[in-house]
Amino acid sequence: MSLTRQGRNYLIFGALQYVLDWGVMVGLSHLGMPVEAANLAGRISGAMLGFWLNGRFTFAGDDTTVGRRQFGRFVTMWIGTTLVSTWAVGTVDDYAGLRWTWLAKPLIEIVLGGVGFLISRHWVYRR
Repeated sequence: MSLTRQGRNYLIFGALQYVLDWGVMVGLSHLGMPVEAANLAGRISGAMLGFWLNGRFTFAGDDTTVGRRQFGRFVTMWIGTTLVSTWAVGTVDDYAGLRWTWLAKPLIEIVLGGVGFLISRHWVYRR
């Protein structure tokens, strides 16, 4: 399976799930939900879309699958990256305010997306 193809698909699907994640976070925080809770809701929305798209298309191959084991691994990875993401947006919000938090979230998620790609490719979707 081509690293180029995987990287391209991961970026495309990541952008789709990020738009959903960011939109939910901004919308809910704009309506008054605390930024940490809004971030969690956004990440759950994006994660469900990303798990299916990446498992079905990005990392699909003879040595990969999308099942309970892979979902458990995905959830483990997702919890770790969500803790880091939520801590980071909360810290930015505490020190710089909500508008800076909205701007910082893409940078935070880009870094976590790179980590997620490596973990997904080498562990999450393996049989």
